Amino acid sequence: MPTSIAEFNADWQRNYPTYLGQYQSGKMSYVPHLLPQTAVQFSVYQTLDILQKRLGTDQMRQALDPQQSVPSPMLGQKNGQWLRKSNMVGINVRTIGSFWNVINYTLTLPACHDSIHLLPIWEPGVVGSLYGMVSWQINPEFYSVDLARFIPTLDTVDKQLKVVVNLLHALGRTVGMDVIPHTDRFSEMALVHPALFEWVHREGFRLVDHSENVYSHVEEVIWQYLNQHGTVDGSPITYSKSVFFSTQIPILTDEQRHLILFGLPGDYGGRLRRRIDLIRHLTAQGFETLPMTMAPPYRGLHIVPDDFVTDEFGQTWYQYAFNQPQQFSRVFGPLARYKFYHSLNDNRDWQLDFDRPNQPAWDYICQKVRACQQRFGFDFMRGDMAHVQLRPDGVPASPDAHYDPLRTIKHYVQGLGTSHFAFFAETFLAPDDTMAYGNEAAHLEAIDADSTLGDLQSMVVGSAVFNEQLTRYIDFAETRQFAPNFTVMTADKDDPRFDLFYRTGNVFRYFVGLFLPQLPSYVGLGFEQRNLHEERGANEEYTKLYVFRINDEVETDKVTHGPFVWGQNATQFNAIQRIRAFAESIWPDLTAQPMQWLQKPDPAQANGTALAWQVADHYVFTASIGESTVAEVPGMLVFEESGCRVYRVAKS
Repeated sequence: MPTSIAEFNADWQRNYPTYLGQYQSGKMSYVPHLLPQTAVQFSVYQTLDILQKRLGTDQMRQALDPQQSVPSPMLGQKNGQWLRKSNMVGINVRTIGSFWNVINYTLTLPACHDSIHLLPIWEPGVVGSLYGMVSWQINPEFYSVDLARFIPTLDTVDKQLKVVVNLLHALGRTVGMDVIPHTDRFSEMALVHPALFEWVHREGFRLVDHSENVYSHVEEVIWQYLNQHGTVDGSPITYSKSVFFSTQIPILTDEQRHLILFGLPGDYGGRLRRRIDLIRHLTAQGFETLPMTMAPPYRGLHIVPDDFVTDEFGQTWYQYAFNQPQQFSRVFGPLARYKFYHSLNDNRDWQLDFDRPNQPAWDYICQKVRACQQRFGFDFMRGDMAHVQLRPDGVPASPDAHYDPLRTIKHYVQGLGTSHFAFFAETFLAPDDTMAYGNEAAHLEAIDADSTLGDLQSMVVGSAVFNEQLTRYIDFAETRQFAPNFTVMTADKDDPRFDLFYRTGNVFRYFVGLFLPQLPSYVGLGFEQRNLHEERGANEEYTKLYVFRINDEVETDKVTHGPFVWGQNATQFNAIQRIRAFAESIWPDLTAQPMQWLQKPDPAQANGTALAWQVADHYVFTASIGESTVAEVPGMLVFEESGCRVYRVAKS
């Protein structure tokens, strides 16, 4: 087998007709020995030719028509519980350039990786953060010029995303989107609908008003601006201020409001200039949205007088801090959370009134998410910051319909006809009252999550904390309505600060994640050949540094120059190729089969991990690392790689 990336490239050049033939004929569910960096360089013609031979002319014609929808592989499922068994791959589209390249990358993935999670697809705001959406427009940087040249009807990024989801469905994959309960601090949503966000008034670095109705002053300032500067689309202002701002008065559509205030969706430069001008107008009068926070106490902020930055447009942005911070308290300066609840006592003590939901905010985000789900055909949502639980008394015994916005969104989409729509929650199963008030497992059940990310990716395999957490996760899967993921790596953890986690145990992670049916799994793009980084790599080698876009050379730990650089770890790529090829040969025998543990992790072990489990009567899987060993297993050894083994056992 090749021992370097250069040798893999040479092998591909010699043998690609054979490898492509195995995929196109249906013998393999993926193209073997295909490096991701080679796949994403395929021409549009080459990719279409491969897919046409795989799927056939009729299905290709349907998939490439953005007016048609290829049915989801999960269509007909009564709920989202199918996600508890999924092996998901997370893709930061920015690392591969376009939605179309998601298809090229997927050619490298076997069918056992049955779900694709697309990191946020929306137009980003400050520092280009994918999680700081500035509008409901699809991110234009993910548009493929080459695809539009080859198929002129696919001339917008929206149409291209639609056909990509169609093709993924045709290839047997479910597709998920991020649902984000916050936006950029000065997003178009916050400026068109100030009442859906929490605003403050400051004088210099002093907060002078954080009361309930600051938003009404903001509406007045924006209304005056609109009358002074006119509508962008040239239409006359024949409506009142209340008609313009209210989401509950149906005289104007939301699309009309955005046209009036910012202009055509495709005029990115014009919309940005208008928004910056309006931001200057508001901040000159001391108005800004309250920044989003994480972890208790969530509320109670002040401005730090000597901590500020001046951006490229000359705006001064002060950092906020907690009045009474706790261990994990954090303020996200560039972001603003939707105002889902009104406050107690006019927000005098920064307390929320959970008995008074801000209903327009709930209606707005539910309708927007559902419209996107319907438009593109998404099968599940990753609920960003699903760990947020704001009630100081913890999870209520009987959560009501306004307990959590992500829960409400899931039920809203399901209730309008997409029963299989599933909820993948971003929580880390942290100790009580640390990342959230109360117990996080109870919170996950209260929000009706189907699966959750967990935190195994933040630990060294074989360590005491890894064994303790894996033991907990197995218990959750056996006793709770949700299942934690055996998470291999996420885009957030592909970060130079966390290199230590991935210097050992990578094959163990991948093998267990793929073959252990009790837990779903998640792995991020690039893991298959990620460098071990015994020393810190270049910024361009980490997918996390493409979640945002930093061009300031002063930020040496975050600035990137040019595209993502794929790893050169041929040893890891080869091991994962071997695992995938073996999985292909036995996967039909594993699907929907019961499993039993033969050896669970030992939570008292601090220098290794050993696992063994049996699937049906067919196979026993073992994985060990460090000082831990697996007890003797009956059966014939049929696969071995880096301490991971599979035995075929005689059927009883």
